[in-house]
This record gives sequence, structure tokens and C-alpha cells, in this order.
Amino acid sequence: MTSTSARATPGAGTAADEVGARFVQLDVTDDASVAAALATIDADHGRLDVLVHNAGVLGDGDVDGATALTVFDTNAVGVVRVTEAALPLLRRSPHANVVTVSSSAGSFWAVTNPERVEHSLPTLLYSASKAAATMLTVRYAQTEPGIRFNAIEPGTTATDMTAAYGIGRPPQETAEFVVRWATLGPDGPTGTLQDEAGELPW
Repeated sequence: MTSTSARATPGAGTAADEVGARFVQLDVTDDASVAAALATIDADHGRLDVLVHNAGVLGDGDVDGATALTVFDTNAVGVVRVTEAALPLLRRSPHANVVTVSSSAGSFWAVTNPERVEHSLPTLLYSASKAAATMLTVRYAQTEPGIRFNAIEPGTTATDMTAAYGIGRPPQETAEFVVRWATLGPDGPTGTLQDEAGELPW
């Protein structure tokens, strides 16, 4: 399994060692980093069974062009950059899964519904970039029918990104949901946005 991140997480190598995995650094905003990571996976395994797009930045604070470019480069363009590099390896897998960790904050249905918390979230750039990430996932599902592509809303999780808000459940609980979709069987859905209650309108 390869999980994409904007930059290396402190202790990631140690965590990989503890579960018998190999840590491969990958910066989704850097073409050379992406190419090097996928070349390492190709040399070691010759295929890729699961790809999880988990890179994300909030982009809170002042809204300007530079911030928008950073948010979209990480949250949306990174999906394209990594997927395109990974497709040759994913096509070699008998049952490949691609999971985009998206957000209900990028759902048009949710943000236009006054009864939903997303309606009042001050996440202009994050919401727009996650809407793009979901659209990319759905379109990849259509163009690559031999690979399952799904976007998921993992639930509010206590991470560095949400630390200022003091909200979110333990990452381990969210990870269980992500793993469920990463290990989806060959008859599972593709081209959807899902939360833990089922398919989410977007």
C-alpha cells in the first residue's frame, strides 16, 4: 500500500518498520519525488495493489492566489500527479483500489444544505479543492474501468490539520474506515463518494 502525503510525517519510517512495511517518501507536489517513489515500488514489487491519496492542506487564513495554488496543488493536482505515475503499476494488479481521502466539505449538496455543518465551515479553498479531488476520482473510475476508484469522507479526525479546532476522533478509528475501502473486493463499487453511512451526494 502506498499512501501519498505532501511531505514525510515525523516517525513514518519507524511506524513502517513496526508493521513490517517499507517507508517510501513521496511529495505529491514534486514530479521528481513522485517518479522516484513509484520507481522504487516498481523495482521492489512490479505492481501496485492499493493507492491512497491522503495528502491534504487546509489553506486557512488569508485567501489569495498563492495560497490557492498551494491548496490545489496538494489536494487536487497531487491526485493527478500521483495517479498518472501510478497507473502503469496499478494496471498490473489483478484487483487494484485507489482511494481518495476527500471531504463532505467539498460536496455541493452538503455545503448548500443549511442543516449540514459543512454549510457554515470557513473552508473556501479546501472545499473547492476537495470537490475537484472527488471529480477527478469519479472521472478516473470512468476512464480506468479495470481499477476501482472511490472518494471517501473519513469523518473529522484529530490530526495536525484540525489541532487548532480541538476536534476529531482518534486517527486509528478513521484508519479502519480507510482500510475498508483500500481492501475493497473486486465486486465493490467504483466512482463514488462515500462516508460511513453509505454513498454521499455531492
